[in-house]
Amino acid sequence: MAFDPAAALQAIEARDAYRRRRIVEGPQDVQVAVDGRSMVNFCSNDYLGLANHPAVAEAFRRGVDRWGVGSGASHLVCGHSAAHHALEEELAEFTGRPRALLFSTGYMANLGVVSALAGRGDAVFEDRLNHASLLDGGLLSGARFQRYPHADARALEAALAQSRAQTRLVVTDGVFSMDGDLAPLPELARVARNGRAWLMVDDAHGLGVLGAEGRGILEHFGLGETEVPVLVGTLGKALGTFGAFAAGSEDMIDYLIQRARTYVYTTALPPAVAEATRASLRLVREEPERRERLHRNVRRFRAGAASLGFELGDLAGPIQPIVIGANADALEASRRLGERGFLVSAIRPPTVPEGTARLRITLSASHTDEQVDGLLEALAAAVPQEA
Repeated sequence: MAFDPAAALQAIEARDAYRRRRIVEGPQDVQVAVDGRSMVNFCSNDYLGLANHPAVAEAFRRGVDRWGVGSGASHLVCGHSAAHHALEEELAEFTGRPRALLFSTGYMANLGVVSALAGRGDAVFEDRLNHASLLDGGLLSGARFQRYPHADARALEAALAQSRAQTRLVVTDGVFSMDGDLAPLPELARVARNGRAWLMVDDAHGLGVLGAEGRGILEHFGLGETEVPVLVGTLGKALGTFGAFAAGSEDMIDYLIQRARTYVYTTALPPAVAEATRASLRLVREEPERRERLHRNVRRFRAGAASLGFELGDLAGPIQPIVIGANADALEASRRLGERGFLVSAIRPPTVPEGTARLRITLSASHTDEQVDGLLEALAAAVPQEA
């Protein structure tokens, strides 16, 4: 029988899992116009408030004036500009690696890196709650693919001990995008080293946010290239622009240039985006007060949420989810917050496990005390706690 998309959509709707797009009618900011309404935005990944920063926007405009709109081709044909190259060098220096390599999206970076470093006859071990792009990279690589329980270094150690693969790749998020917790990287690094495995970390939600200088989760834990040979980061979150990169040794980056299919066979991102990202990177370095304001907002929100009876766990970063449970209940909570002028998405399966639908609240350096307190007041009304 042929696939029936209408019936499949009805089944999704019946599970309260249907996703609807909102139309944002202006730039990303903590105050956004959505579907004709002004709302306070608590679901963006623009953690440092750089997506609409005047200096970043001006760098983008200058980039268009110099480089035009499109890159014209893949990096290996004629699309690799001096702007791309300069950004790669600056990202390498920022992350403490010999080299960095730009990818057009974070999804493409993870697919390309995992599938280039592991293939048939190899083994890939991934955290069960990794981002979909990491999981898909492992599945598409052709390697033996195994998921270990979330943040369980001992389970990973046991799995590695049973592996007979010559090449072994351990892959984890640094900050888990839907739960907000940190991977136990020191333990994972020890286990990977003892198990003769490479360790790859996607620091999409840590870069620019964690560490004394915003260099990410590796700085937070005091780890380097020896412990984590493969680092991936995105540019569209704390840096506020678009794209992604991998960073590592000279040989590893050169190998990815030769073999990462999502790098070789796609158009390079526009050079103007690279110029804008260079401006963002300078702001991350020169304005540490942005991180300080972000973490102050996180502390303020967490203290208020705790006083209201919400259990958030030990989460140091800007992702502060409130688990509701049922899909319909999470949607209703999101709707009630929207009525009060707060934009907070309801995240449901398959993005999160069944029975753990949630409000994914994210804080920004640009939120004011009044906006954070307003959200807490709205949460008290939208998600009443049992006595």
